[in-house]
Amino acid sequence: MRELDVVGVRVEMPSNSPIVLLRERDGERYLPIWVGGPEASAIAFAQQGVVPPRPMTHDLLRNLIEAFGRRLEEVRIVAIRDSVFHAELAFDGGLTVESRSSDAIALALRVGCRIVGAEEVLEAGGVAVPSDDEDEVEKFREFLDQISPEDFGEGRLQG
Repeated sequence: MRELDVVGVRVEMPSNSPIVLLRERDGERYLPIWVGGPEASAIAFAQQGVVPPRPMTHDLLRNLIEAFGRRLEEVRIVAIRDSVFHAELAFDGGLTVESRSSDAIALALRVGCRIVGAEEVLEAGGVAVPSDDEDEVEKFREFLDQISPEDFGEGRLQG
């Protein structure tokens, strides 16, 4: 498993589809995951530290985890099946629960746990961008603005 950082939420053009962009912490790969609008908002709000007046779904899940005395240790992006990313929530005591990757990422940002990705996932869905080459990073941003889900084969790589 490789540790991942959430770079942010972007909108892929021309379809206006939201993408959550993850970056390999000790590597050169980025992992774009297409997500729904509400999930993109939940991730962006968590990144920006927005506190809603009433708990939203992921806030409720965080509150339940705390109320039950559990700890979410890490979120794992474990597989891509039929162009869909699959994740699991890894709790203290060895308990794991299957999750959509978008929900897992939103929850990880709220509880402050790490996000990791399986090497197979990064090989299949990742895009290498040398970290020391600013021109390449800008090219990658341009790439994100131009790609469509169909560019990845059968369909979208969804969260």
